[in-house]
Amino acid sequence: MATIESLVAEKPVVIFSKNSCAMCYSVKSLFKNYGANTTVYELDEVPNGQQIERELLQLGCQPSVPAVYINQKFIGGADTIFTLQLKNELVPLLIQAKAIWV
Repeated sequence: MATIESLVAEKPVVIFSKNSCAMCYSVKSLFKNYGANTTVYELDEVPNGQQIERELLQLGCQPSVPAVYINQKFIGGADTIFTLQLKNELVPLLIQAKAIWV
């Protein structure tokens, strides 16, 4: 868990992703469309990607990617992010985290 904590520290939005994941692409596109300041870790590209993925699974991320942290708090995967979007609750989270400026 320490690895994930260090990766999300002091970053407004962190997305753990894989290049081969269609839902990851959709989540990253949503944040990009808002112009959000995001940090993306592609677990199939980083050297310790498998370790990070195991930690995400231990934290309850099912499936392990996409896993989105906003303001250093685990928010959820694609279903949660798109639910927040539909409820108009995602933008306020991004503003609070200072990931976007409106």
